[in-house]
Amino acid sequence: MAEQDLTRGPIGKTLFWFSLPVLGSNVLQSLNASINAMWIGHYLGESALTAASNANILLFFLLGVVFGISMANTILIGQSIGAKNHVLTQRIVGTSATFFVLMSTAVAVFGYIFTPELLRALGTPSDAREFAVAYLRIIFVALPVMYFYNFVMMALRGAGDARTPFRFMLLSAGLDVALNPLLIFGWGPIPPFGIAGSAGATLIAQTVSLAALMYTLYKRRDPLWLTRKDWKYLWIDMGLLRLIVVKGLPMGLQMVVISSSAMVMMGFVNGYGSQTTAAYGVASQLWTYVQMPALAIGAGVSSMTAQNVGAGLWDRVTKIGRVGVGLNFAMTGTLVIAILLFNRQFMNAFLPDDGYAISVAQHINAVVAWSFVLFGVTIVLFGVVRATGAVTAPLVILFVSQWVIRLPFAWQMQKTWGAEAIWWSFPLGFAVSLVMALTYYKWGNWRGVRMLPKGPPAVAQSKDAAGAAAGPAAVPVPPTALTSPTAAPSPTTPDAQNDPRA
Repeated sequence: MAEQDLTRGPIGKTLFWFSLPVLGSNVLQSLNASINAMWIGHYLGESALTAASNANILLFFLLGVVFGISMANTILIGQSIGAKNHVLTQRIVGTSATFFVLMSTAVAVFGYIFTPELLRALGTPSDAREFAVAYLRIIFVALPVMYFYNFVMMALRGAGDARTPFRFMLLSAGLDVALNPLLIFGWGPIPPFGIAGSAGATLIAQTVSLAALMYTLYKRRDPLWLTRKDWKYLWIDMGLLRLIVVKGLPMGLQMVVISSSAMVMMGFVNGYGSQTTAAYGVASQLWTYVQMPALAIGAGVSSMTAQNVGAGLWDRVTKIGRVGVGLNFAMTGTLVIAILLFNRQFMNAFLPDDGYAISVAQHINAVVAWSFVLFGVTIVLFGVVRATGAVTAPLVILFVSQWVIRLPFAWQMQKTWGAEAIWWSFPLGFAVSLVMALTYYKWGNWRGVRMLPKGPPAVAQSKDAAGAAAGPAAVPVPPTALTSPTAAPSPTTPDAQNDPRA
């Protein structure tokens, strides 16, 4: 059993060592994307790099809601494990896995069919559109595998296992990096596929890594693995699914708010030509690394908080948030200083040193990079409150900061500032979201929210956990129909079951 009890031990040390593999996974994922961007930008040109940037933003948008389901799954798994209810954990995994596969497949089919129309709606420059269609269609083919892979990894983190996802992300990234030049340029009997080869490398790497991960879970009889006798849990239980969707939809909509605002922002940037768009795309690549510590800490905070909420340890929940913010300042702050000191050197990894685009990218980075420290605090606070089931307030905060403040500012101020308004809208949006997140964290009602209905715990807590509880009783489990392995099936469903980018 690889799951880890996150309700005990020193909070700072536990959070750091849990977050470290998550950070490693995020860095590998981003490094993989950056290396692919280097191949595309240096050898296929700025138009191809613009195509990849547009395609990736579009993909992120289309999967926002599905991703929210995986986030709800992570929290529910953490709470059920904290409450020592492993039957409920298996039911959560079963229902969420089936629903997630169906949803991601539907989005993939829709995206593949309407790829040209989606790119036109985004305003992709004409010289990049042909590249973008070829790239994005293969990514849509890979999409069900990619997102089920992420679903499994996030479920493992909810169970307290961050090391297994890191190991298989290492495998996936290594394969993708090795296959990219082979499929882009061809070798021996393998013909050159151009930008489509980059997407094909991702498809192959993710498929191989997912297969290896599932085999590993099977061989070690992981608590999240559904054995033959547990296959009945793969039938969707509508009662549990409603709970997952009700909590997952607002989290998915957060991704939609972020990605849709990014699409609008990309539309603004596209209006300044391919070189500015390429510069913006390269700066965005670098920002993924600046965000990595905050996203890793946020994921660790969320998993730790969920388990402690499930165990009723509310004194630890408060400390987890405080420690997480401190870690963000230390880790994100260090990265920001390094980025600002070696700005041009980082930009030169993606763009020729004597071009116009690199000077634009360097300026964009100088304006925006420091504000990711503010973004990191917001991510950590969101990780705490969402782990209790309070998912609406973060959605409202993101919507206001992105669509009420940031985008109108960028749109209006372009009339006088030009592209400069776009770059400065980032610090403004991050500052607004931080102020609102701090306000809600201090005075909001998130501590009274529950993901699971009230009732007696399924399994008695350990003596240590019971003695340490400082808040409400352990988060109870759903009614018997959802928790008892021998409960009669619902008349409308074959049986009940159950169900993971910060």
